[in-house]
Amino acid sequence: MTKRKPAGVGFETWIERQIREAQDRGDFDDLPGAGRPLKGLHEPHDELWWVKEKLRREEGTALPPTLLLRKEAAAAREAAGRARTEAEVRSILADINAKIVEAIRKPMSGPPLNLMPYDVEHVVRQWRADQADRG
Repeated sequence: MTKRKPAGVGFETWIERQIREAQDRGDFDDLPGAGRPLKGLHEPHDELWWVKEKLRREEGTALPPTLLLRKEAAAAREAAGRARTEAEVRSILADINAKIVEAIRKPMSGPPLNLMPYDVEHVVRQWRADQADRG
């Protein structure tokens, strides 16, 4: 834990001393990216660069739970369309529908969910029609 700044010592002097002591201890040796230029140094200034970078690294996990569920529901619907068997379609939809029903029963944080469970029979009919078109 960082020790408190002593009375009568300026912040700049105190911080510089802590940095120098850390350098002397070797705390900055062998850091990842040492000796390489900073990314984005020559790009236009963007105040929210760090937010965009964090979202890119975390691939959207910073989204509120309701938006994450919407994304998951869309992915499940696409997966059901690519399923190999009708049983797989039904299983995918049963899983996501259970999550949607739970979110409706116990509201989640974030913007309104605006999502209803999928009509399994309707999706299965679409899946069958797609299979007939491919076959």
